[in-house]
Amino acid sequence: MPHTITALNAKYPDIQRHWDGVHSVYAARVLPGQYYVSDSEDEMITTVLGSCISACIRERVLKLGGMNHFMLPEGDSKMDGMAARYGAYAMEHLINDILKVGGRRENLEVKIFGGGRMMRGLSDVGGKNITFVRAFLELEGIAIVAEDVGLEFSRKINYFPTTGRVLVKRLRSLHANMVIHEEEVYERKLHDKPVSNDIELFD
Repeated sequence: MPHTITALNAKYPDIQRHWDGVHSVYAARVLPGQYYVSDSEDEMITTVLGSCISACIRERVLKLGGMNHFMLPEGDSKMDGMAARYGAYAMEHLINDILKVGGRRENLEVKIFGGGRMMRGLSDVGGKNITFVRAFLELEGIAIVAEDVGLEFSRKINYFPTTGRVLVKRLRSLHANMVIHEEEVYERKLHDKPVSNDIELFD
């Protein structure tokens, strides 16, 4: 099963890849806080979401795309500005990596997933994440062409970046508990490690 790692794929050494026999492609798994862009026809990008959001962004003409996986950290009112920075950081990195290889803003299509209400107390972290990503994309003038967000589900997302095809599987409670634990660990890391503020979107 030969697989050529292109220069674009090689930019993401932390991304784990494995052969997916069900779909007969290589799968690149995006964990919380990561993002990945691919131009390989024999590769899909996969992640599992609870309260977190993934934006799947594709450049239609170049036939390449990527996925991120992020959430806004919870906190009091003093955290509001910083929380938005985490989301913007995740979105801007993904978009910029597509634009840097020749992508054009007008050719971008976006699909968003996740933001489930995972019953962690009374706070709806997922709802806040959904509101943020919709507002961010509206501000940037990038249309959302499809979404599966909210509700009391965790989700497995399989994204095929060269075609834009997405497969969504809503997961059972056992998997949901594992996702909640993974996201709680990720959220603690967000509070411990402030995000930088040196990213701007290309024109």
